[in-house]
Amino acid sequence: MEEKFEEIINQLLDRGWAEMPDFLDDEFRKALRAEQLALIAEGEFRQAGIGRGTSFQVRPEIRSDQVLWLEPGDLSPLQQQYWQLLDELRLHINRSCYLGLRSFEGHFARYPQGSFYKRHLDQFSQVSYRIVSAITYLNENWQPGDGGELRIYESAADDASYVDIAPTGGKLVCFLSGEIFHEVLPAHKERYSLTGWFRNID
Repeated sequence: MEEKFEEIINQLLDRGWAEMPDFLDDEFRKALRAEQLALIAEGEFRQAGIGRGTSFQVRPEIRSDQVLWLEPGDLSPLQQQYWQLLDELRLHINRSCYLGLRSFEGHFARYPQGSFYKRHLDQFSQVSYRIVSAITYLNENWQPGDGGELRIYESAADDASYVDIAPTGGKLVCFLSGEIFHEVLPAHKERYSLTGWFRNID
């Protein structure tokens, strides 16, 4: 895992985003996916929105995914294991990039067939504490044509310059929350992930 952490950091330093296939081993990915599917079956997920607090709005024309926020003080054993892995990554990033990352927040995300999230930044005025975004995909047998790619824009001013990243199971994608514009293209089958942010607050 140390080599993977170092490669993630090198990519972040080089271009502001990183892609690491097989960040999770398949056994761990399948266990997290099974837990997410069970929580979906129990009706725990809610329609995602934009904004925070009093400005929160459900805007399905902008994003149509569903989420379940995870509370650090109420994590399942599997979720705790994932939190610990991300905390190790946080410490490595801090040692190399001096970003002052202090905590992690995250949620399970479900994109039903046909859902998407239009181009956006993860850091805005109400969440200026988000410094690095981290997405781990839990999908099974994702194939070309299944859609749901994460589109990373290489320039804030140019919609035509981008990289599309397939959400294959076990893959981690990290990027600078306040610099990297991105979107989720329409998914043609259910798409699952653990999405979160390293923050500079506790």
